[in-house]
Amino acid sequence: MKHSTRLRIESIDLLRGLVMVIMALDHARMYLGMGAWFADPTNLSTTTPLLFFTRWITHFCAPVFVFLAGTSTFLYGTHNKTKKEVSWFLFTRGVWLLFVEFIVVGFGWTFDVTFSLHFLQVIWAMGMSMLFLSAFVYLPNSLVFVIGIILVAGQHLFDSIRMEGTAVPQLVWYALHQEKVIVLGSHSVIDLHYPLIPWIGLMALGYVFGILYREEFNAAKRRRWLAWMGMSAVLLFVLLRAFNLYGDPHDWSSQHSFVYSLLSFLNTTKYPPSLLYVLMTIGPSLIFLSLTENISNRVVSFLVTFGRVPFFFYVIHIYVIHLLAMVGIIYAGRSWRDYIITGKSFLSESLSNFGFDLYVVYLIWILVVILLFPWCRWYNEYKAANRQKWWLKYI
Repeated sequence: MKHSTRLRIESIDLLRGLVMVIMALDHARMYLGMGAWFADPTNLSTTTPLLFFTRWITHFCAPVFVFLAGTSTFLYGTHNKTKKEVSWFLFTRGVWLLFVEFIVVGFGWTFDVTFSLHFLQVIWAMGMSMLFLSAFVYLPNSLVFVIGIILVAGQHLFDSIRMEGTAVPQLVWYALHQEKVIVLGSHSVIDLHYPLIPWIGLMALGYVFGILYREEFNAAKRRRWLAWMGMSAVLLFVLLRAFNLYGDPHDWSSQHSFVYSLLSFLNTTKYPPSLLYVLMTIGPSLIFLSLTENISNRVVSFLVTFGRVPFFFYVIHIYVIHLLAMVGIIYAGRSWRDYIITGKSFLSESLSNFGFDLYVVYLIWILVVILLFPWCRWYNEYKAANRQKWWLKYI
């Protein structure tokens, strides 16, 4: 049984490690790709298939990260933890993640000591979702599942509600459902990329999903459930998307070629993540889990290392990529100060004319992953050797 449990956990770490490595590609593109922060790689009128795919494959990262955070919380609760202990862990970790997003990660994104620009992204969404989940854990798992479905699938009933302004009701709505760049004062900017409703629902679903990974759950049965749920999600995505029935605020349409029509079909909405976006990413991820429980080789070991220290990797890789972007902008003949992103420079899109070809982005991505592997391996070993240190579960 212990061996089986280890494999179960390793398959989750493998998926998490894979998406973390892919995430680094997206951030390398953001910092060093042509047009930097302001070019849209999913704009079918300007993109190329390779650029679109480079962005599309990274769509798997945030939903898997949030979903598996819920799963990890459920598994944490199976280690002789009371509901109160699980709730308190979620609450304190949620508060900690919000601090990290605004201060540690926020500074890494911008290098702006004035903190005039805040990007509220996946760590913000995870922190807030954990605060909600800290209350949900007292509910029956069936009710948590229903809440998750309602939040993820029912969000589109409110797509037509669009607000403007910076009064409290508008700010609350932006936080819940409407992506928005909020300008406060002269040059203080909050880029609210991750409205919360679907992320809260996705973490709740991930929490209930953890039931499949209890020790008493039959491994063969679990793999069948994973495959069935994954294929059902993919099929539902195809059916809803093909007929533009429901699940995304933007319909797909036929383009000038089959390839670009396929790109339009796959171009679902991330901010906030639509139902179709969630089905498109979580479905294949469940199939991946069903196929990888008993796989063990050097590639798996490499990816599992990242998957066991995802928060550590996330924070460090932002600083490394940003520093490499500063080197890149110096190489391009500009000042390194141009890559200190302030509220003012963000609004003026001062980096819109900077960037390198896509092959450079891929080379930088590979370099970052190679550079960070020994650090992640060291931290993973440190955590394993110091399990008694309570603070390690927050990093």
